[in-house]
Amino acid sequence: MKIIAPLLLSLAVITASAAENKTSAYTIDQCVNTFDSAKSKKTKAGSEYWFADRDFADLTTVKLSVVGVGQATHAPHRHVEDEFFFILEGKAEFYLDGERRVAGPMTSLYAPSNREHGIRNAGDTELRYLVLKKYADKK
Repeated sequence: MKIIAPLLLSLAVITASAAENKTSAYTIDQCVNTFDSAKSKKTKAGSEYWFADRDFADLTTVKLSVVGVGQATHAPHRHVEDEFFFILEGKAEFYLDGERRVAGPMTSLYAPSNREHGIRNAGDTELRYLVLKKYADKK
């Protein structure tokens, strides 16, 4: 698939520090996570599926977000962690510090640390995107 190369590159960059320290700590079963809709969590805007949560790979997370037409997962916000988004399907309106840009599939979006950001479905079909983030610490 066309998304494999950019996705693998993004994952390699964001998980580099985890790989340095823990390469032998994981089994193949822990390292392969195939999407399972039965394990998706419903949200007010659609659903989410965690490929890797905060307890995996040294606080590095990978999440699939699915957002209904005209909806957003939450209001624009800011946090200390950098965050990457990778649009898989649909049209996203990306908000960053008062500016907006509409982006489609095969596009990455970056929200730097402490910058106000948000994503809204700007299309007429479901929006699907990956969220890649490395948390500063556990909650």
